[in-house]
Amino acid sequence: MPRNPNRKKPARAATLSDVGREAGVSAMAVSAVLNGARTSSRISPETRARILEAAARLSYRPNAAARALVGRRMNSLGVVAVVESGDLNHYFLEVFNGVLAAASRHGQSTTVFTLQDWDRDVRRIAGFCDGRIDGLLMIAPLLSADVVSTLPTHTPMVAIHSNQPIEGVVDFESDEEGGSCALVTRLIELGHRRILHLAGPPGLSGSERRMEGYRRALEAQGLALDPGLVRVAGFTTPEGREATRQWLAETPVKQRATAIFCANDGVAFGCMEALTAAGLRVPNDVSVAGFDDTLLARTCVPQLSTVRQPLRQMGQRAVEILLELTRGAAAPRSVELFPTEPVFRASVAAVHLKQ
Repeated sequence: MPRNPNRKKPARAATLSDVGREAGVSAMAVSAVLNGARTSSRISPETRARILEAAARLSYRPNAAARALVGRRMNSLGVVAVVESGDLNHYFLEVFNGVLAAASRHGQSTTVFTLQDWDRDVRRIAGFCDGRIDGLLMIAPLLSADVVSTLPTHTPMVAIHSNQPIEGVVDFESDEEGGSCALVTRLIELGHRRILHLAGPPGLSGSERRMEGYRRALEAQGLALDPGLVRVAGFTTPEGREATRQWLAETPVKQRATAIFCANDGVAFGCMEALTAAGLRVPNDVSVAGFDDTLLARTCVPQLSTVRQPLRQMGQRAVEILLELTRGAAAPRSVELFPTEPVFRASVAAVHLKQ
């Protein structure tokens, strides 16, 4: 494409030296006045006025990065997570919404870093902590014990739903076991005796806690845990859809569950898709419940019963503690636990109400 001769060349941003030449002083004097340095008190009021007028005429704007280097603060926080391609990660969005709200309230910018695999990419985290951020928040880190020691120690860090404790890193957790137990207990109170659990990936603390809550609720109500009513699904919608299809194909109609408790809302959504494709109605034929209370749970049809964990509040609190750590405060504790609660919507009905 030929160059337009009438197009104006973008104007170069004015520098401290430009302002100094305009005001007839050194760049050091300009920096002292514009950045409020203590040495600026030795500059006469007349010179100060001349510098400010020159800066206004040249539309000078301070270099934020340079000022941050002087003050040793970037006023920027990093967020790192594994965000897989495919379905929208509603869990991440809920947490990140809280992170952004708190960062904005405290005048912080936010930089998002993504990994493909925690263990395989752990060494990249040191590169994120190269001075561009003051602190790092890890969302659901799945770091094995042998790679934790490679995390940088010069940058304060916090985590939300870490799969295992990380020395020196404050972890924000929710009462996943208690929330699962309360939800399954309510399903039993509604008359459900055969409750299928589509579990999360094995070996993950979140999956294990939700499974334990399911088991504890059955035990408290005098119901034996039936291994045939536990299926590993994962944490994604396609995994929930496929696990439900397999269960329907392999289970005789008379042995099917009347309610399904899913590892999270994404799995529950996939489950409902598979049930609908098989000609089953939710909740008339099968009740379905999830975990997290993400936007997906509140907008799908029928609206999803679930366990609410305060993901936004956890994101906000993580930012507040991280900021304290960047200012030199000691970690208040190694783990901060948030409450959970079951939320019942249209996807669950009592057994005697089913048609």
